[in-house]
Amino acid sequence: MSAKIYRPAKTAMQSGKAKTHRWVLEFDQTSPRRIDPMFGYTSSSDTQQQVRLNFESQEAAEAYAQRKGIEYRVVAPKEATRKQLSYTDNFRFNRMQPWTH
Repeated sequence: MSAKIYRPAKTAMQSGKAKTHRWVLEFDQTSPRRIDPMFGYTSSSDTQQQVRLNFESQEAAEAYAQRKGIEYRVVAPKEATRKQLSYTDNFRFNRMQPWTH
């Protein structure tokens, strides 16, 4: 049984950073998913995929995995680089791209 420890990124529908400060432990898929022939939805016999544990810090998640004997890998979070945008930059005289409608 192996797991992935990561800090989730913000969703496309978020403008803030809510729910991105906690660390998550998710178990890896051990059996393949199959498509139900009658209804068309996918299913799996692996119930560990339904488990998602939240932790306050990366160290707490790693300590839990070590205590329970779970092989884990840590995915380092990528910090978003924010571009400084200014409305007045649209009308600069030394603008790189021409301003058109």
